[in-house]
Amino acid sequence: MRAAVTLLRRAARIPFGAQILIGLVVGVGLGVLARSLGGTPEDPNALTTTLATIGSTFVQLLRVVVPPLVVTAIIVSIANLREVTNAARLAGQTLLWFAITSLIAVTIGIGIGLLTNPGANADISTEGATASSTQGGWTDFLDQLVPANIFSLGASTDVEVDPSGTSATASTSLSFGVLSLVVLALVIGAAILKTGEKAEPFLAVVRSALAVTQTALWWVIRLTPIGTAGLLGNAVASYGWDLVAPLAVFTADVYVGSLIVMLGVYPLLARLHGLSARKYLSGAWPAITLAFVSRSSVGTLPVTQRVAERNLGVPRTYASFAVPLAATTKMDSCAAIYPALAAITVAQLFGVDLGITDYLLIAFVSVVGSAATAGLTGAVVMLTLTLSTLGLPLEGVGLLLAIDPILDMIRTATNVAGQALVPAIVAKREGILDVEAYHAPRGRDPLAPRDDEREDAGVRTGETDDARRGADDGTRVGAPA
Repeated sequence: MRAAVTLLRRAARIPFGAQILIGLVVGVGLGVLARSLGGTPEDPNALTTTLATIGSTFVQLLRVVVPPLVVTAIIVSIANLREVTNAARLAGQTLLWFAITSLIAVTIGIGIGLLTNPGANADISTEGATASSTQGGWTDFLDQLVPANIFSLGASTDVEVDPSGTSATASTSLSFGVLSLVVLALVIGAAILKTGEKAEPFLAVVRSALAVTQTALWWVIRLTPIGTAGLLGNAVASYGWDLVAPLAVFTADVYVGSLIVMLGVYPLLARLHGLSARKYLSGAWPAITLAFVSRSSVGTLPVTQRVAERNLGVPRTYASFAVPLAATTKMDSCAAIYPALAAITVAQLFGVDLGITDYLLIAFVSVVGSAATAGLTGAVVMLTLTLSTLGLPLEGVGLLLAIDPILDMIRTATNVAGQALVPAIVAKREGILDVEAYHAPRGRDPLAPRDDEREDAGVRTGETDDARRGADDGTRVGAPA
């Protein structure tokens, strides 16, 4: 027993980034072992089932923390911005840079597609292809803006019929719309500002709830290495080259395009704003690696916000608004690179020639379409929206779904890398970025709580209300750096 405790203490001293790398290596090893044991997707072996359970449980724990974190953090950040005069400018700059980076990403996707002709080089038949049951439309954005209820919860029921047709099993699952949660929190925050002093007791409760949520969050985040091993191990065990081979060029294009944006475009943009490209990548790396294995921008949101504040120097009052918004509407790979390449692939598979107008439509859909599909099921919805806008066969979606989990890993990692970058760029342009924190050594654990983080972002012992409203670790949002 004593030896086990000593081992755990020693493991806790290992830097968090190294723990994740260990989880990656262990996950790959276990995945290869699980694949060698045999089994099928319908009847997996025990090790594959265990890995899948560990991974899905970890992602679910992260998602459970997201709703209270988003709501309380945004409400507190809006309340703290009551004396700031440029809040609207910050929001406008954020949305502008969402659009700029999306336009760059979709241009890269189209360029790679035209160079490699992924559909012409695909070894796959279009016979028997069926359209996806999940489809995207331009009105989805409006649907996602308005919460269906106070908790923004939705329910879906899946019915599985026995092969004999004699019985059926129904299961109901709950989900939440992050975009509508953001809108709800913004409305409540604005109402607090309007109400004034009478809202202070309510605001104190929200601040306490935020502090409790953050404490629970770090407990979950500490499980990341274990979750990483489960998620990556299950991915290796479940998907092999036999699925990728028919669409090998398309798969390579998605990875190459995403890596160009994540490791080339984003560091270049950081450099153009006087920020170290290396520090950006090292600072955002914990969120990027978690996104890669979890395949969930929403599940990674707490870590993305954490690295934006702690490693990249973004003021907490701004990050608590910008990062949740980015997690729902900024998807440079899922909503730009991938749909562009997929549209070119589907067009070539079905023998449809695309013209300059079609490529301009792809760019338009990529820049504004991610907002139209926010809160829905990722790239599949975005892809159906792109294909339907171009008039391409929706049956092409079915041809690409088999390898979607493999592609979703790099797509999500790229999305999250951009979600961490844009708040840093906007903060730097507005003179509110903590440049010293951005360029600080990464020697200590980037996710370890700071000394002051047992208290809420706006609640510090001995501070006056006025100091709380405008300060965030000594930096006021909207004030000169």
